[in-house]
Amino acid sequence: MCVLCGESILRIHWTDRKQPPESAFASRTRQRERLRRIRLLNQMLGYYGLKVDDWNGVKFVVRDKKGRSEIVHDLGDLWEKAEKLAGRPLNPLDSGLLDYLNRGRRE
Repeated sequence: MCVLCGESILRIHWTDRKQPPESAFASRTRQRERLRRIRLLNQMLGYYGLKVDDWNGVKFVVRDKKGRSEIVHDLGDLWEKAEKLAGRPLNPLDSGLLDYLNRGRRE
């Protein structure tokens, strides 16, 4: 097994919880929740010039506008990698970010 495949099955973050038993319905629900989180993340990270994409339903890829990217294992890993790409701390209480998010809701 390659490193990437092995990594993909070893760690499941609590936000990607499974609903036992893993039926087709539960799997679709889990995927919808994941895509919803990605939309919310992209709203916030857009302020910093970043974007998050799903990678095979088990990892994320965060990218900047320069084409650099980082593989992210879970949401706990996301913030460190996003700060690295942004070149500055990401502050959820930044007044500029809050204004940006509020403008997005009105549009």
